Amino acid sequence: MAQFFSIHPDNPQLRLIRQAAAIIRAGGVIVYPTDSCYALGGHLGDKAVMTRIRAIRQVDEHHHFTLMCRDLAEVSRYAQFDNREHRLLKACTPGSYTFIFPATREVPRRLQHPKRSTIGVRICDHPVVHALLAELNEPLLSSTLMLPGDEFPLNDAEEIRSRLEHQVELVLDSGACGLEMSTVIDLTGDMPNLVRQGKGSIAHFGFTHG
Repeated sequence: MAQFFSIHPDNPQLRLIRQAAAIIRAGGVIVYPTDSCYALGGHLGDKAVMTRIRAIRQVDEHHHFTLMCRDLAEVSRYAQFDNREHRLLKACTPGSYTFIFPATREVPRRLQHPKRSTIGVRICDHPVVHALLAELNEPLLSSTLMLPGDEFPLNDAEEIRSRLEHQVELVLDSGACGLEMSTVIDLTGDMPNLVRQGKGSIAHFGFTHG
């Protein structure tokens, strides 16, 4: 049975953040708010967490997981990018973007895309996420809370609890946070490639439409 914490969206209670971090470290899967929509999260080094998130979302091993990071310094530990891409990231983060890069050796093989050796990285603009990552002192393994058959991500915490209470350990409820997923940009090639147009503006990348 999932625990359910009502957490302030702007001033998250440290006591609840610490409890959430302890659940993650113990191998729990959590639901947490982001600046685009709710997401599933867990410990980045835990193979069982990956398996459980894939099962909840009913996706295969080609599904791209995202590392939710605190800042560009943390991103640079896990993703390979050049100076031009660094400037692009600096202009767009924090925000509702997921970037796909070649993974560094810091990323466990099982977290990388099996054929491309890539990883998704994100720097979110949400106080709950900032507080949680500061407490964890490492990135959070993350995936959008989009359930099979649904047209949009889940946004109502009570519905999330009723549908996932036996599949996750914790729901962090900070109210409605949106139905739009992050914009996904693949930066592994010579030019940015728009994988998914979502909440983040695509103007930074030279795209005029999705």
